[in-house]
Amino acid sequence: VQLQASGGGLVQPGGSLRLSCAASGSIFSINAMGWYRQAPGNQRELVAAITSGDSTNYADSVKGRFTISRDNAKNTVYLQMNSLKPEDTAVYYCNVRLRSTWYQRNAMDYWGKGTVVTVSS
Repeated sequence: VQLQASGGGLVQPGGSLRLSCAASGSIFSINAMGWYRQAPGNQRELVAAITSGDSTNYADSVKGRFTISRDNAKNTVYLQMNSLKPEDTAVYYCNVRLRSTWYQRNAMDYWGKGTVVTVSS
């Protein structure tokens, strides 16, 4: 299983970015998809997650500004980030919890390599 993330970059405060992460390889079912971030000197933290039933969960710091969505046909998760702030600067990692085969009992977590988001004027 491979995760390919894209969409990071440099943006001014108040701007927007859209991150994408596509999963490929041996995929039987996807339980959940999400985005985490890690700023220098900080621990990795959950930004947003979405389940197979489209239930969503957001960090308090991004509620009302970020929106997570998924395209099941493309095994892709998106993170629309609006009203970006300098404190959103971090490396963003996508995470996918999936089963590769029908006989795999427990889902496993896979991580993308990370995409850098820098919010600065």
